[in-house]
Amino acid sequence: MLSFALRRLLTSIPVVLIAVTACFFILRLAPGGPFDQERALPPDILANLRAHYNLDLPLFQQYLMYLGGLLRGDLGPSFVTKDFTVGQQIAIGLPYTLVLGGSAFLVALVVGTVAGVYGALHQNKASDYWIAAVIMIGVVVPNFLVAPILQLLFGIKLGWLPVGGWGDGSWPHLVLPVFVLAFPHAGRISRLMRGSMIEVLNSNYIRTARAKGVGARLMVTRHAIKPALTPVVSYLGPAAGHLLTGSIVVEQIFGIPGIGRYFIQAALNRDYGMVLGTVVFYMVLIVVLNLLVDLAYAWLDPRVRAR
Repeated sequence: MLSFALRRLLTSIPVVLIAVTACFFILRLAPGGPFDQERALPPDILANLRAHYNLDLPLFQQYLMYLGGLLRGDLGPSFVTKDFTVGQQIAIGLPYTLVLGGSAFLVALVVGTVAGVYGALHQNKASDYWIAAVIMIGVVVPNFLVAPILQLLFGIKLGWLPVGGWGDGSWPHLVLPVFVLAFPHAGRISRLMRGSMIEVLNSNYIRTARAKGVGARLMVTRHAIKPALTPVVSYLGPAAGHLLTGSIVVEQIFGIPGIGRYFIQAALNRDYGMVLGTVVFYMVLIVVLNLLVDLAYAWLDPRVRAR
């Protein structure tokens, strides 16, 4: 398992390097800049600002300096927010994003797995069709449309839940944003789990277990769940990354002070440092999550380790 993990880690390094390089040059070559305003700055002040942030150096030299900072764990300065570096702003918003994304991940995994198993055990029955219909709504309707509808219904019309904000971090403030984030992924996990579970339940060793008199509950929990989880685990890596990056929109809609709000503000202000630092942070986080998923997949299916 250790050699498998090392192989996966080494293959991730070129991916990270290519992504960092692409993001850096795309941002630098895009029109506009952090010091472009409606009223142009005097040339002397603009030259001093560019020199302060090393923007007057050749582009490739800036790139090498940025890579050197990344190797030291430095995501660089923010060109707009003078009092905080990029790393400090990410550290401020990270707990909110992790709580929101982690809660949505757990809800999606539990609800999707349970719904998928239930649908497989009640295949082609009325309850299976109802679950499939609800799941299809979650998959098709985008979260930026679901969020305002839920805010209007449960926040304004009924007054059951807060419309937005973090408050004290209690569960009423998390219900709506977590539901909006988790709903589509719970639907996809449910479909994957249902299809995989049906295939496993029709396999030969399950028929043998039934012939030996193994009960339905024991057969599902001991013999069917683990192999049926294999395609679900493959999806968890991209799902976790999408939940964290997808929280950018949800955080903005619900007014949650996570990394997503910093990213959107930086993009509007053309803050190279903050945008690039956020992208790099999310990218490294997604690579780590995919590595963990690969390890979980190898634990479920030992044949993967030999590849």
